[in-house]
Amino acid sequence: MIQKTNQGFEDVLTQHGKWLERQDAKILQVNVGKMCNLACVHCHVGAGPTRKEIMTRETMENIQEWVEDNPLPVVDLTGGAPEMFPHFRELVSWFRERNIQVIDRCNLTILLQPGYEWGAEFLKEQQVEIVASMPCYSPENVNAQRGNGVFDESIEVLQLLNSLGYGVENGLPLNLVYNPNGAFLPPDQAELEAVYKKELAEHFGIQFHNLYALTNLPVSRFATYLKQRGSYEEYLQLLKDNFNPASINGLMCRDTISVDWEGRVFDCDFNQQMEMHTGFDGEPQYLWDLDLRRWKQSEIRTAAHCFGCTAGQGSSCGGALG
Repeated sequence: MIQKTNQGFEDVLTQHGKWLERQDAKILQVNVGKMCNLACVHCHVGAGPTRKEIMTRETMENIQEWVEDNPLPVVDLTGGAPEMFPHFRELVSWFRERNIQVIDRCNLTILLQPGYEWGAEFLKEQQVEIVASMPCYSPENVNAQRGNGVFDESIEVLQLLNSLGYGVENGLPLNLVYNPNGAFLPPDQAELEAVYKKELAEHFGIQFHNLYALTNLPVSRFATYLKQRGSYEEYLQLLKDNFNPASINGLMCRDTISVDWEGRVFDCDFNQQMEMHTGFDGEPQYLWDLDLRRWKQSEIRTAAHCFGCTAGQGSSCGGALG
């Protein structure tokens, strides 16, 4: 157990005989912007309806040009609500034409919004994997975390996706994401998944494949939430006290290239929000200037928020780590 609040992440790694070393890049995660129809309490991006940050066509084309020369097997699209990116359909189709697997980090409710009704059918047509935020199987918790009425809309969309072949046996991949609705760690992922599947099936006839239990990291909107309640240091201590060395090998920063809406390169989506880019001398590095050999040899940037990914079961974009 880690007892000293002032210990840095690198210090704790060393204490446990661990270090972060990159693997070959497997995933290109692209945050296309911070525009979203929701403003969730736990959102580490601080996304919402009033955010104006959105990727330009020029940036998108520069990313496409880089991918032509460096075709990674998976592209993970996130936001905000990725579907609100004006060129979302064009970009997804471009990747799929090149047999690149596409993941859409979907908040579900966007697929019911006026002007986005095309979403579900399009995702099916393109065989896109959906990773959908669903922080609980009860309306009280979901609405408290994401807004009134969000639970009912999410259920409606999940039923629609099931009807299109998502989430069913041998169907298109539909995975749900759980985030705690407060300053505590997620419960055991496997046990929680079993409860989710039972509750959603019995009450709503909904099926899905996997549940990803993610720890809330103390950055952006969730950090503000903690500080307003005077619990930021306490939460950070909780993460440190529950450091799990077995989580290190599965961390996303080892094989994922994270790119923001401006095309800048980061080690993860959380470092994006902390403005911890991978550039040199204070200048950002852009994806179209990135050499994969140099990237693999470069150091991974860390800070206190990294304890969130290594606490308890560990937490990455694919859920618990160990």
